[in-house]
Formats: sequence, structure tokens, C-alpha cells
Amino acid sequence: MNEEKKSDIPQAVVNFLSQLWQWLKQTLNWLTKVLQGNKSEQGDSTEQPGLDDRQKTWRILWLILLVLLLFSWFNSANELRREEIPYNQFLNLVMQDKIDRAIVSERLITGLIKPDKPGTDPRPFTTIPLWDANLSEKLAEHNVQYLVRSGESWLGNIIFNWVIPMLIFFGIWFWIMRRMSGGGGAARGFLNIGNKIRIKPDTLPKITFAEVAGAESAKQELKESIDFLKAPEKIQKLGGRMPKGVLLVGPPGTGKTLLARAVSGEAGVPFFNISGSEFIELFVGVGASRVRDLFEQARQNAPCIIFIDELDAIGRSRSGPISIGGHDEREQTLNQLLTEMDGFDPTSGVVVLAATNRPEILDKALLRSGRFDRQIVVDKPDLQDRIKILQLHTRRMQLASDVDLDIIGRRTPGLVGADLSNIANEAAILAARNNLTEVRMENFEEAIDRILAGPEKKGRALAADEKRRVAYHEAGHALVAETVPTGQPVHKISIIPRGVSALGFTLQLPIEEKFLSTEDELRDQIAILMAGRTAEKIILGNVSTGAQNDLEKASEIARSMVCYLGMSKKLGALTYGKRQQLQFLETEVTETRNYSDETALLIDNEVKAIIDEGQKRAQRILTEKRKVLDKLAGVLQEKETVLHEELAALMQDTGRGL
Repeated sequence: MNEEKKSDIPQAVVNFLSQLWQWLKQTLNWLTKVLQGNKSEQGDSTEQPGLDDRQKTWRILWLILLVLLLFSWFNSANELRREEIPYNQFLNLVMQDKIDRAIVSERLITGLIKPDKPGTDPRPFTTIPLWDANLSEKLAEHNVQYLVRSGESWLGNIIFNWVIPMLIFFGIWFWIMRRMSGGGGAARGFLNIGNKIRIKPDTLPKITFAEVAGAESAKQELKESIDFLKAPEKIQKLGGRMPKGVLLVGPPGTGKTLLARAVSGEAGVPFFNISGSEFIELFVGVGASRVRDLFEQARQNAPCIIFIDELDAIGRSRSGPISIGGHDEREQTLNQLLTEMDGFDPTSGVVVLAATNRPEILDKALLRSGRFDRQIVVDKPDLQDRIKILQLHTRRMQLASDVDLDIIGRRTPGLVGADLSNIANEAAILAARNNLTEVRMENFEEAIDRILAGPEKKGRALAADEKRRVAYHEAGHALVAETVPTGQPVHKISIIPRGVSALGFTLQLPIEEKFLSTEDELRDQIAILMAGRTAEKIILGNVSTGAQNDLEKASEIARSMVCYLGMSKKLGALTYGKRQQLQFLETEVTETRNYSDETALLIDNEVKAIIDEGQKRAQRILTEKRKVLDKLAGVLQEKETVLHEELAALMQDTGRGL
């Protein structure tokens, strides 16, 4: 290991010197052309491409630094060659007539010592003198040629002791930062403190709305922005103006960036994509300068589209506590963005698109009319949109004949386009892992289970007692779900451990996409949730910790029915307590109590009564269908997975609709 490290160091030095030599040759060639006056105003064809005035200035400074460095190096090398001797030895050499010549100054004495043997060179020496008034007489007495100097130049002392070492340090630092930033220049160095921001047109393949599945309402609103870019005179004739800004709001993965790129592809104009975090730096004022530069470049490339992703990075509300100095870097950047959007001409053909998943924290001034005139919600796809997205992501896949995208779409409620793309990719990976020539439905089923419930824990083997308990628990859920009037059909039951703590699951497929729930549906849902725990109690005589999540969900539904949905006969059609959602996408909410202790007692009793009712319904159904419960649990223990067809065959002799 040590030998390898030793061999790497010389090679690194050689590489550095080689690069330095190449750069020096290029600089000298360029400097020669400048001095000879061969460079025309239009630029020489042999000149290095991309060499602007700023780079030329840096090259001249580097050349001056290199000359000073070489001069300092030669001067230091000459000093290192001198032999330092004690002052008393110097006096002895003078007395012995061995000093050839000397230069005497206040700080030191330098000179040459006569050679000991004929044909050899004199040796240079240096010594630090003591105050000696008779030194000149001694030198003259022994025929020593000497020169007296008053002292070293203060300018030379500053240059060689301070300026040159600092230039060397900053030169090495500058070179290292350029290497670390991938050769992006000084403005992209260590702290990225340059004021300029370089935006480049999108080089990815152009896409259109035909390649964006779902989000029909969002696409319809964005098409108007395209019409403004293509034919701005159409609305100008009517006295209107083009919207300055369009804000896309929605959860992550819903396709906000994809929609922005589709707008660019449809309009056929340059598309500048930049993240909000690229404006923020350590030093105050850099972000504001970059905003000015961004809009200046956009005006020069008009008509065009600016897309600012993660707008909340710079658009956060200014209502918080004021930082030291009154404004911080983010606030100045936001102020500059507000000024630019308020000041640029709407007829210039520049449209600002932005995306965020946290609109609640954006500054109100940013959302007012005249800045981001339109706010478009890009929501999670519904069933039909999910099917279209799946068709888009599977169009280049070799699908087996048993693949049903409608079932896959029903199995994935609440998932966004990025999740569906991941499911299609996971299915292809699983098919390749099994050396299949086409992707089958079972691959999609396994991919969905992997995304929703986690990967299979094949190494986690359940004990016989635990496996029996989990089988009855999941069988209870499935049996009650298939029996209650509003229960959705059970698609799959599994007792294979998945993820961190899931020992099994029962999956229901909605018949149709629903956005409202009736009181009967909520009560049936509570009965289904309580069925697993009830089945354990009936068969095994006790309950386990496996029902914790079921109890939490059932309690939350029951409390919402009583406090917020007015579904309690005793408490009536009133709301109790206030809910406040902290964030746009946050599932948890904070609750504020605004009722008395007596009302709180009534609420607790009503919630308990709803839960008890659901548990009694589940117990009655499972008791009446005990044979089916035992048979289903036995099949689960044997196969570990039961699909809808096999469950329907087990229940064909039982009634439905209790």
C-alpha cells in the first residue's frame, strides 16, 4: 500500500507540471499575437475559442504571477546555496586571509571564501554580524574587498516576504477550486460567489402534450399560455395581456416539470430550467444579482419560457422574524424577483413558469395578480388517468396477454405518475430476473406489493402459532369485507411478511373512483378494521399487538364521524374542535378544543359506541361464517397468498349483505 502511494505522488506532480506547461505555451502564444498586433477585431481563426476579455485578463495576471514566482524562486535558490557560518568563524577567516570579498549590511554579511585547493570555486557564505566598529579596519588590513550597504529595500522586503507568498497561496487555491468545480471558472468555485448565473437552453428531446398522460385540466389551462407565445397579437388586439407567471402546485411526482417542458415543446421556444436553490448563496446580494442576470438573459432570448423549480426555496414568506441586519440573502433574492416580475414588459414574450409542493409558505406578494397570474393545481391522477399513464410507460415493454392495466390502475389509488413509472420499471426488472421474454401480470402484482407494502422478507420465517394467528387475522378482514353491503371486493390476501413490521395484508379493489363516503360506508369500514382483532378473539381466545394499526384507523374514522361530520344522533349536526393542516401535503393536522368537559365526555362515549357497534357486527358475521373462516385461514397457512377467484369459490355457498 505504501509503495502504491509513493508511486502516485510523482505522477500527480508530473500531470500538474504538464498541464501548467500546456497552459503556459497557450498563454505565450496568445501574448505573442497581441504584442505583434496580428489579432484583428473580428478575432483570429487560430485563437483559442471561448477566450473572452475576462479570461484574457486572468491570463495576463497569471503570467505576471508566474514571472514573480520564478524570480522569487531563483533568488531563494541563490540564498539557499550560501553557507551560514558563525560570526567568530568569519573573523577567524578574515584574520587568516581566507575571505575574498564581502558585502556588509545592517542585517547580514555575505561574501566568498577563498578556495582551499587550486582549481576549485570560492564558497559563498552568509553570517549575522555583531556591532563592531573595528570591522572595516580588520577587512582593510587583510586586503578584503568589501561593499557596505545601508540596508535592504523596504519594497523588495514587502514583495518577497508578503506579496509573493500570498499570490502563491491564492494561485494554488484558485487552481484547486477550478478543479473541484469541474473547470467551471472562478464563478463556480469554492463558495460559488460569482454574480453571474449561466442558464442554458434545454438540450433534452422536445416533448409535447401527447407524451404527457393525464392532467387534462392542467394541460387545457397551459395551452392558453402556448397560444400567447405563438400569437401574442391575438389577445393584444382585444386589449388583454399575456400572463406574466404560471404557478404549478401539486404533490411531488405528479409531472409539474414534465408539463413545463411540454409547454416549451408545443410553443417551439427556448426553455430555461433552473432550480430555486441555485439563487441562494452564503454572501448577501449574490442571489439578487443572479435574478437580474436571469431575466436579462431571458429578454435577450425572447420569446422563451423560464421554469423555476422548487420556488419555495426563494419565495418563502417574509412574515417571520427579521434577521440581523434587517434582511438576509433569501429575502433580498425574493425582493429582486418581485421587482423583475413586476417590471418586465408582458409583451416581451417571456413567460415564467414555477413549481412548488408547498404553496402555503409562499409570500403573498409573489402570488398576487400581475406576478403569478395563474395557479394551476396538478393533482394526483384518478383511475382513468392512471390507466393512461400506465399505457404510456408500458408502450415499449413486451407485455404478456394476461396483463390488465385496468386492474393495475385500480390497485394503485393515490399513486402519482412517478410511482406508476417506478412500478412498470420494477415489473420489467422482476421479469428479467426470472429470465422471462415478456412482462407478466404476476410481475406487476409483485411490483405493486413491493412499492406499497415493502419487499418480501423471505428470510423471516413465522412460527406455526404466529402464522396461524396472522392467517385468521387477515381472513377475518377479508370475510367481513366481502360480506358488508358497501365493502369493496377483496383482490388479494397475503400473510407473507413485508417491509419493517407488516406480517400480512388484505387488499381491496374499488369498483369505481369515489370522492365521498356515506355514513353506512364509514360504519362498514370500521367493521372491516375490527374484524381481524375479532377473529383472533373468537378462534384463539385472546388478541395480539397486530391490530394496533387497525384500532388507530377505526378510532380516527369514528372520531371524525362524531366531531367533524355530524354523524352522531346525540351530538347532532355540529362540529367540535378546529382542525388546522400545517402544510399543503401534510397528512397530520393539529386540533384545537373549543367545547366543554361535558361535551368531551359525550364525544368519547359516542366514539366508543361506534367502535363497539363495528366490533359486534364483525363478531356476528364471523360467527355465522365460522366454517368459511376456518377454511380460508387453512388455505392461507398452506399457500400464504389467496386471490379473489379462490376466495369467491370458498364463499359461493354463503350469503352476502348482512
